[in-house]
Amino acid sequence: MPRFEPFAALRYASLRLDDVVAPPYDVLSDDDVDALERRDPANVVHVDVPRERDGAGRYEAAGDRLREWVAAGTLVRDDEPGFTLYRMSFVDATGRDRQIVGVLGGLEVVDEGAGEVLPHERVTPKASTDRLDLTRATAANMSPIWGLSLAGELTSLLVEPGEPIGTVTRDGVTHNVERVVDPARVAAISALVWSDDVLIADGHHRYGVARRYRDEVRAATGSDETSAELTLAFVSELVSEQLSVEAIHRVYRDIDRGALVSALEVGFELEPAGPVTRATLAEMERRGCLCLLDRDGEGTWLTPRPGAFDDVRPLDGVWLEHLLDATSASVTYQHGVDELTALLAGDDSVTAAVLIRPVGVAEIERTAREGLLMPPKSTFFTPKLLTGLVIRPLE
Repeated sequence: MPRFEPFAALRYASLRLDDVVAPPYDVLSDDDVDALERRDPANVVHVDVPRERDGAGRYEAAGDRLREWVAAGTLVRDDEPGFTLYRMSFVDATGRDRQIVGVLGGLEVVDEGAGEVLPHERVTPKASTDRLDLTRATAANMSPIWGLSLAGELTSLLVEPGEPIGTVTRDGVTHNVERVVDPARVAAISALVWSDDVLIADGHHRYGVARRYRDEVRAATGSDETSAELTLAFVSELVSEQLSVEAIHRVYRDIDRGALVSALEVGFELEPAGPVTRATLAEMERRGCLCLLDRDGEGTWLTPRPGAFDDVRPLDGVWLEHLLDATSASVTYQHGVDELTALLAGDDSVTAAVLIRPVGVAEIERTAREGLLMPPKSTFFTPKLLTGLVIRPLE
């Protein structure tokens, strides 16, 4: 099972956390980054989001900036290794109050296919070396992956508060962090996470980058005992009471609408659904169906035909692959009904989209236990973890 270890974290010395933390790099637009950069000269995006407009030396500049912040006391390293409890309180898309509690620590980087740290979905290829270049330049893990522990009772170990570090409220989500350095409690948390597999919920690419970086450090040092053997991870328990999992919908191009509908009709009965709104998602759950969304905002219910998917895993994304893989359709992915509607209205290359339902926590665990993979972008875990609450140094 994967090691999970405490570390001496880098943290902002100021309690003005709201000015210096940021959402994950991969959900930020250029305008978002501009606004965060203006918010504070020490906002973490100045390091975490090197921008092409800043030229070929942007990663080295980011690394220099991080070291300058440490030298100036903007960032301070903990005196001793510990874990950071991270709580997120929010109201989910259904109006339900939720709290997620997890722990930030160093999770072992294992070889692909070795088990212990498990992907839950196929990963779409990325040619960019952005995160690897940043890791090399900063010698730090700037943002965590999100792992789901398959060991029971992790939540019970995290209920007791630790030493308060700070609180940030963003977009209706309250993020609270607390430090734990008590040796007995640290050992108990480490041992429990170590007792079973960890499933990657978010951050598959970052974990792959950590593996590449680890291999580079091993080659350069001849050692497998450096800080690169672990990577920054937020680990929470895989329990439905905490997790809020939303769907990432399918966007189709390179196929005309008639051919798309013909392929879908093999497995679904089609019925007009009227204009698509956020309420459509709840109606899909009630009906047990998917929804085809056309460029004009009109929807069509896709109700599975009896027996059509008897030999196919009961996942909306798998059903769509089963019907469309042999067609000319290309697929991309978009979260959010409003965002999806805007995309279809503004992009002439899009034929149509299909709204799918969220994957349940039980199916996520079953997939992991059976060593299976879901289609790419099957899950969208919310809320997103903030970057800058904890930085893990690699030297």
